[in-house]
Amino acid sequence: MIDFAGIRIGHATYPQNYTGCTVFLCPPGTFGSVDARGPAPGSREFALLAPDKPEDKEVNAIVLTGGSAFGLATADGVMRYLSERGIGHPTPIRPVPIVPAAVVFDLGLNNEPFMPNATAGYDACVAADAFTGDIAQGNVGAGTGVLVGKWAGFPHMMKGGFGVASLRVGEVVVAAAAVVNAVGDVVNEDGGVLAGARDPAGGWLAAENPLRYVEWGSPPPAGTNTTLVVAATNARLSRSELSRLTHQAHNGLAIAVRPSHTRHDGDVAFALTTSRVSGDLTLVNNMVVAVVGEAIRNGVRHAASVMGIPGLAGTREED
Repeated sequence: MIDFAGIRIGHATYPQNYTGCTVFLCPPGTFGSVDARGPAPGSREFALLAPDKPEDKEVNAIVLTGGSAFGLATADGVMRYLSERGIGHPTPIRPVPIVPAAVVFDLGLNNEPFMPNATAGYDACVAADAFTGDIAQGNVGAGTGVLVGKWAGFPHMMKGGFGVASLRVGEVVVAAAAVVNAVGDVVNEDGGVLAGARDPAGGWLAAENPLRYVEWGSPPPAGTNTTLVVAATNARLSRSELSRLTHQAHNGLAIAVRPSHTRHDGDVAFALTTSRVSGDLTLVNNMVVAVVGEAIRNGVRHAASVMGIPGLAGTREED
């Protein structure tokens, strides 16, 4: 069971196509910020979350999706779902839902020309409405077709996934979710590799190459590797404090993924507050670093093997 600061999470998963999307439905009074540090993030509604924008714009949902830029169509389905329920920024005509979205590139495993679409976004909302705190991790939603440890070439990579983690200190809750599709390795708290580029002779290639760098005949395309993070708290924060929280989320990402924020990654971190309790900003910042790192590790711990690509959770029955 996961306490995600009052936010509900739902997946739409297409295992035969190795893709999907994940939706975070936000309660009234939720505000957000975002920090995109990758060279080519696929995104929607990021400008509205900038620190210089009005603080009265609530966030109604966040979408993380596979399908690269094609997957941004999932947000249309989320908007339809919210609009049918009268949820959105008020206007004289009708409420307009605010639904920022970010994508991962998972086209490498997609064996059919199928991308997450508006129907997928709508279905993920239906799943989120039934959220009770028990959320699937690993090869689900936006984590269905993601991979890690690609810095040494695709033959050495492992399966990534979707992961969550949460901490409570007193009344303050800080939670994080991550879609782990990194060029780098995912490491434990002590820096040892948890999942990443494998040595054919056994162990990890990082043991012989601690800088995790190889010269490619042709470099991997920029933006085809991305870790997406949604960090959330029930502590009341200003827009500038939320912006700071996204920076701390990226710190947690950099601790758990090595290397991170490379020219081959499109790493993005969202920060959300449901504005329910008072909380010390330093405490919240420290908590978010911890939960982001753990969410990333949980994403690979729950990832199952697919198409001969090993995952820490073993082999799925359909494989």
